[in-house]
Amino acid sequence: MARDRWATFDCYGTLIDWNGGIRRELVRVFAEEQADEKLHRYHELEPELQADGTRSYRDVMTEAMRQLGAPADKAASLAASLPSWEPFPEVPSALEEARSRGWKLAILSNTDRDLIDTSMASIGVPFDLAIVAGEIGSYKPAHRHWEVFRQRVGDDVGHVHVAQSLYHDIGPATDLGIPSIWINRLDEPEDARPNVTLTGVHVLASALDSLVPAE
Repeated sequence: MARDRWATFDCYGTLIDWNGGIRRELVRVFAEEQADEKLHRYHELEPELQADGTRSYRDVMTEAMRQLGAPADKAASLAASLPSWEPFPEVPSALEEARSRGWKLAILSNTDRDLIDTSMASIGVPFDLAIVAGEIGSYKPAHRHWEVFRQRVGDDVGHVHVAQSLYHDIGPATDLGIPSIWINRLDEPEDARPNVTLTGVHVLASALDSLVPAE
């Protein structure tokens, strides 16, 4: 019997427009002229606040907004905005194509269960599994997401990890010996670690098949 093939995904930045969603809220709270500076600082604050794994993602976002200088009555607004963040346009059809070729889909995300459920609904494509930081007490780039994934699906599977972040995802996947597809949406310099580099997920299914062919 053919073994299952699993594609695991980071969600925010890879499937959902994370920077766009955050920046829109930063514009609303701080005004356009401060948004880029605040977004850069947010990217520095978030991993610091996630480091010990004790905060929910909602709390991480809220504390980051406080440290960015948001008024007390607007500190929770970024977390409240997350359900409105939209998937990149090509995502639903690309995931449907992967499913049609027999790939099972999972999300490994630095978020909370209620937030990821909302985001998966906005993508509109069924996922077979979602593992979130809020339930395992650990944030990527720590390896716990991938360890829990293997505990749940077993070792005898084909597995490819797909993500935009070199720091949170491609690096640890490489450390664990998991083939990876880097979605280089930010036009970053080339990196030797991913097996395949794409600028979006338009040809995702063919890239997945190239790494783990159907048996």
